[in-house]
Amino acid sequence: MAASTVTAKISPSSPVNAPSQSWEKHVERVTTPLSEEDMDALIEATTAAIIDGGVFNWRYPPGRLVLERFFEGLLLVPERELFVVRHHDGIICGAALLAHPAFRSELHSPKACLSALFIAPYARGQGLGEALITVLLERARKHGAKVVNCELRENQQTDIQLLTRLGFCHWGTHPYYARIGGQTVRGLFFSKLLVNDQEAVQWQPADKPTSSPHTSHSPTPKREGGLTLYPAIDLKGGACVRLRQGEMDHATHYSDNPPAQAQLFAEAGCRHLHVVDLDGAFAGHSANVEAVEKIIASTSLPVQLGGGLRDMRTIERWLNAGVSRVILGSAAVKDPDLVRQAARAWPGRVVAGIDARQGRVATEGWAEVSELTAIDLAKRMEEAGVAGIIFTEISRDGMLEGLDLDQTAELARHVSIPVIASGGVGTLEHLKELRLVARDVPGIKGVIIGRALYDGRISLPEALDVLEGPC
Repeated sequence: MAASTVTAKISPSSPVNAPSQSWEKHVERVTTPLSEEDMDALIEATTAAIIDGGVFNWRYPPGRLVLERFFEGLLLVPERELFVVRHHDGIICGAALLAHPAFRSELHSPKACLSALFIAPYARGQGLGEALITVLLERARKHGAKVVNCELRENQQTDIQLLTRLGFCHWGTHPYYARIGGQTVRGLFFSKLLVNDQEAVQWQPADKPTSSPHTSHSPTPKREGGLTLYPAIDLKGGACVRLRQGEMDHATHYSDNPPAQAQLFAEAGCRHLHVVDLDGAFAGHSANVEAVEKIIASTSLPVQLGGGLRDMRTIERWLNAGVSRVILGSAAVKDPDLVRQAARAWPGRVVAGIDARQGRVATEGWAEVSELTAIDLAKRMEEAGVAGIIFTEISRDGMLEGLDLDQTAELARHVSIPVIASGGVGTLEHLKELRLVARDVPGIKGVIIGRALYDGRISLPEALDVLEGPC
């Protein structure tokens, strides 16, 4: 083989892959010319990625000869390393570059730069991107880097979410980064510290600004290995409510001001919001439009929205309105073609909401129960290309008796995309139990909390500390 392997095979037990994967993959650093077969595969994957959204700063594929010379030329630059990733069949399907500056100043931290990351569209959704970045980070550490930088266009949502999930911090925005299709596209700058918790304290800026209730908070990076907390805002008649076991007749009213509630969550340190249009979920179309629009306008936090999203026009309307990603629930069961089409149109911005009663999938705002199992639906959604799954055991939702950890873990073991747990959190102990399970089942990436926050049973700072702090 022409490329030299710098890591062991990534096995199913590795945190960068789903435990359910029975086959192994390689991530390799290219140090010698690729074979003709490998070069063909790399050019094919690169071309597909360029057509899908641009990579290596090309809007259109430049042709085989240009790409071949480009990749061969990388071997002549010692400060820049090319890594490739292979599919389970051994064929190259993605790549990335890691650059080490030739000159290091005593005044600046030793750093490396990650760029040109891509996985061919036909090989996505299998953990290969996460595997590739993980290997590059380890290589940067061995090279003495303390910081890894990366810059992306704002429309590279899949890559942005991947970097965020792996602990990169968004620290700056370039307002005039690129011109694509006659439109100005912003550039986003990310960094990740390659130090342990003890060293990280020494790296914190000395002049941290003091915050106040009126301070605008930017999302803070989650510690590596932690879980993301999604505070829930469920909307009924324009107000914040919480249901018990999905029953609209058992709704508890909490606030008439959803935007203010969103701001409170942001000020407490949350980095995401989970919003559900309950009326829309039962009606089959968006109902709490004004409330959702006000939430989006009130905070800079990414908002994931579910409830009543049953067609491409509605999905596009909300994504263009500022929603970071949409949650497709009933459509996942009744219209899988819609899910597939949306996932292809907006990579990384479509997640599946799987709600179940005793393992059987429920639809229409939880009013109907099908014969389909949650695990079977999860597999179908992964194949459709969704970016993640939100799993809720309805019998636990709003009951404050704890998550169904067994079902959540079993589902996460059967897919390679992130799983967010939901339904039943009532105490900090429930979050600690989830954190322990997630340590052994790395596919679990976050948790949604609702009633326990509104009732004051759990304080947000304590919840964030449990989920994002050392395990």
